[in-house]
Amino acid sequence: MDRALAIVERDLRKFMRSPMLLFASLILPLVQLVILGNAFGGNIRNVRIGVVNEDRGPEAIGVEERLLAVAANARTFLPTTYVNRGAALHDLREGDIGAVLIIPASYSRDLLLHHAPKLALVTDNTDRFISGSVAGTMGEVVSAINLPDVAAREPRQLALDVVELYPYVSYMKYLLPGSITLAIFITAMIGGGIIYLDDKALGVHEGYLVTPITKFELILGFNLAGVIKGIMAGLVVLIVGSMIAGISGLFQPARFLSLLLLTAVSATALIAMMFFFVARVNDPLVPRSIFGVLNTLLFFPSGAVYPIAAFPAWMRRIAAVDPFAYAVHGYRALLLTHAGLAGVYGDIITLAVFSVAMLGGATVLFRRTL
Repeated sequence: MDRALAIVERDLRKFMRSPMLLFASLILPLVQLVILGNAFGGNIRNVRIGVVNEDRGPEAIGVEERLLAVAANARTFLPTTYVNRGAALHDLREGDIGAVLIIPASYSRDLLLHHAPKLALVTDNTDRFISGSVAGTMGEVVSAINLPDVAAREPRQLALDVVELYPYVSYMKYLLPGSITLAIFITAMIGGGIIYLDDKALGVHEGYLVTPITKFELILGFNLAGVIKGIMAGLVVLIVGSMIAGISGLFQPARFLSLLLLTAVSATALIAMMFFFVARVNDPLVPRSIFGVLNTLLFFPSGAVYPIAAFPAWMRRIAAVDPFAYAVHGYRALLLTHAGLAGVYGDIITLAVFSVAMLGGATVLFRRTL
């Protein structure tokens, strides 16, 4: 064990002496949290839409007034008047506006005669977020127009009360679990896999081979050093990210201990996976070429950015075997829903089993040769 701890000490000293490694593993995930949290977390606002009023009747003017009310309050869109639909559709295709609302010439007459008039909403559906938001707000406007001026004497009693189980969760809070897991993964990728291969390329491992250290002790030392670095990175992003995102009650003893256990198991799983991948690799350029792809394959299918329920079937199969997904789910349960250890024991057990499998595989693949 002393020989394994000597490897741990040497690896940690090298890691702490490299400010760029610390920057990449600690600061970049926090920067991503702030940027993505603000880029994706807000409601769609200030979308310019063209309004072509071909009717000019009183009911059509009422539609324009409702659009101005939306622009003054929710600000989902900002209406711009066009004289003809051709110019409006041209600007829509050019990307100058986000949608076009056409009020047909017979709108006021058909509405007064109950002939079921229609408004035409033309959206640029290459951007589903904007088109969906504009269409949803216009649906609310149409529903308001359809309300009768005089309520029925015996209105229906059915009503829907929406109850939110948790306080408002901003997108930054939703993204925080993925940022913590990403910090651990970057540490595993840079502070584990790449440093290990660089040491092999520089001949450092030749010194290990002339000592009585066993293959298991080598693997144990490398992985313990990586796990310690991963825990450090995860805890820093957890604490600082929680302060940025506004997570309260982080240091409640039971909650923090659960988060610490999840961080340790997640770090072990990702470090072990990284050593499994590089156990037989000798060329230091190989992992650098695949780590970007590996990050994509692990991070995005994990549900860190978008719910797994929205994925196609083949991506859900990837998520089922993705250790990222279990770490993200565990952090999300502990940070956002205040679930206790019982709520994440499945994630912890899965990550622990995954760690044992990866460590066993890395030990089998590792060759104690030059």
